[in-house]
Amino acid sequence: MKKNIKAFIKEIVPIIAGILIAMYINNWNEDRKDKKYINQIFSSINKELAETNIDITEKLGIHESLIDTVDFYLKNDSTSILEIIRKAEGIKIPSIRINSWKAISNSKIELMDYEKISALANIEEQKGVLQMKREYLMNFIYPNTKETGIDKKELLTILIRDITVTEKMIQNEIDRITND
Repeated sequence: MKKNIKAFIKEIVPIIAGILIAMYINNWNEDRKDKKYINQIFSSINKELAETNIDITEKLGIHESLIDTVDFYLKNDSTSILEIIRKAEGIKIPSIRINSWKAISNSKIELMDYEKISALANIEEQKGVLQMKREYLMNFIYPNTKETGIDKKELLTILIRDITVTEKMIQNEIDRITND
């Protein structure tokens, strides 16, 4: 009986050791793949956020110019909202790029740091808010293109300033991510 137990142990120990070694190698390989994936995703996220930040900075300048143009023509009853927008070369909303964030948020989010997850989720939320504000602005502008009154022009200024607040909030979140 003791010979059978010793023989069994001699046979089972190498098998268990082999399984443990295989599991260790598999875990090590998975960790290596996860780190490579995260590095690639962060590289993509950083590129997208840099492009977004540049686009927001450009659009903030355009919005300030539009606000200045509205202020300049505020009391001019012969200049319509449409003419003001034309003189300011239109209304432009930045493109908020978060495709890489969406990719990782649907797959391996547990590999990311909470602060980055929080900031990226806030950017995604603010992107939606910015979209709603843009739609509201357009819904205001189209029926009021011929308006020349101060009240409509002031409302236009308020709507544009509200959009710039959201753009700056997105920039703050971008800074929070890139300065970690």
